[in-house]
Amino acid sequence: MKRVAMIGVVLAVGLVAQATAAGSAGSPKVLEFDTMAAVIGPYVGTANPIRGVNGGGVPWQIDEGRGELRTDGRLEIEVEGLVLVATGMNPVNQFKAIVSCQTIEGTAAATTNVSTGTFPASTSGDSKIEATVSLPDPCFAPIVFVTSPGGAWFAVTGL
Repeated sequence: MKRVAMIGVVLAVGLVAQATAAGSAGSPKVLEFDTMAAVIGPYVGTANPIRGVNGGGVPWQIDEGRGELRTDGRLEIEVEGLVLVATGMNPVNQFKAIVSCQTIEGTAAATTNVSTGTFPASTSGDSKIEATVSLPDPCFAPIVFVTSPGGAWFAVTGL
């Protein structure tokens, strides 16, 4: 009898652990990306903003950019080699992120941009951003930007 009870306890603990692990996986992904494009050409500066977000003032390049956005607003981004084309160095010591969503306000289409705080960035252009943002409901066609502390974008989801 003790053996049957022990097996029951082990099974119950296993089910609780499995449910906890499933719950900690979190909310579903809204967006997962393995590429980002750096600001270049006509997107440099203020002439051609994307969803109201101006490009950085000079051309940038990026080696790697990847991340994910979840329905609860959790955002993770890792960039490597996000640097100026002219110098091959990153002149700012902090990056932040902006998530841009198409949404609905009343009965009208609208764009909502939400920002993270700032995160350390190395001179070689490496940074890891982990934050939670307040996404609008709904959040259609999200775009993720890595920006200066002032909000000018250096990299954006895409190729």
